[in-house]
Amino acid sequence: MSEAPSRPDFDRVMVPCYAPSDFVPVRGEGARVWDQSGREFIDFGGGIAVTSLGHAHPALVAALTEQAGKLWHVSNVYTNEPALRLAERLVQHTFAERVFFANSGAEANEAALKLARRVAFDRFGEDKYEILSFEGSFHGRTFFTVSVGGQAKYSSGFGPRPEGIRHLKYNDLASVAAAISKKTCAVIVEPVIGEGGVIPATPEFLQGLRELTRANDALLIFDEVQSGVGRTGKLYGYELYGVVPDILTSAKGLGGGIPIGAMLTAEQYAKHFSVGVHGTTFGGNPLACAVADKVIEIVSNPEVLAGVTRRADAMAARLNAIAQETGAFKELRNRGLWFGWQLKPEHAGRAKDVLATAAKEGLMLLVAGPDVVRMSPSLVISEADMNDGLERLARAVKSAL
Repeated sequence: MSEAPSRPDFDRVMVPCYAPSDFVPVRGEGARVWDQSGREFIDFGGGIAVTSLGHAHPALVAALTEQAGKLWHVSNVYTNEPALRLAERLVQHTFAERVFFANSGAEANEAALKLARRVAFDRFGEDKYEILSFEGSFHGRTFFTVSVGGQAKYSSGFGPRPEGIRHLKYNDLASVAAAISKKTCAVIVEPVIGEGGVIPATPEFLQGLRELTRANDALLIFDEVQSGVGRTGKLYGYELYGVVPDILTSAKGLGGGIPIGAMLTAEQYAKHFSVGVHGTTFGGNPLACAVADKVIEIVSNPEVLAGVTRRADAMAARLNAIAQETGAFKELRNRGLWFGWQLKPEHAGRAKDVLATAAKEGLMLLVAGPDVVRMSPSLVISEADMNDGLERLARAVKSAL
């Protein structure tokens, strides 16, 4: 191919399960991105909460470059130093005693759900296999995880779904109390629902889930694929609630842009994944783990986490002011630097209009369904970039709505 690929090439050669924007990003630095024509954008999307430290962070580039000159892949027939260092760091900074590495959030959740069923099978027999999940949740795109997720639009049309999965109302503890039983092997929950609209759980809800799962010998799984790695102002969101899960999944921001996922758990559960019970070819590879280890080293710094909270407060204040100025938004929801901006009913279905207009203003955003504008900027975005992006956002909202 002699000429640079362009956006029309997507429609010609790619499977059409995405509808990407018209511009093609080619370079990023910090919170800013440039497309093929040299046009500059401020990134408030973060690759769906992935580029946790912005684009081309010098420390991450150095970690990747150093490891690239040493060892790329050996498979899990062997172990490797970066994986061991990262696992040790995650154990040091969380409740976990054991870590399993995968390549994505879906794979991390797949491992978590399989582990929960395996623990139940080994301890209680084959009848304890039911999984409780929640409406509006999202846990990945494998067939198992998309079936567990609470959005039928992602799971319909693929034939019979796995048995034993029930979807309940989020933040409704009574519905869980009525549904959970000794047949339940696990309850999986996002401490903050992401794709379903950036909806935080109430403390009472998560605390109640902890009590109900213990009473029924079920495992509590926290899907922190989006809420983890500093996004909420804590290293992991469970710390905000004082509720410790049995299993936690992490991905997205963990690699800062490099694909990696992780399942964290206690030794008493991890031992049920004995040799050969589960596995992966690429999970825990040296390149991804070297970068993720540097991400956790940086983000776990208390000063960095305090900076997330400061930035979040400042950004929320300006977003609320824009909402007042435009009258277009019903509610702003956030935990840390993770925002869901709910449109008023009269603007229902127009979140994508805001996204498209923002792109014309040089701003990259996300949506969470048709009615919610979603933002997950870099955890270390500068004040200047944040303010510039917010001014572009204000213009976009006024123009779009």
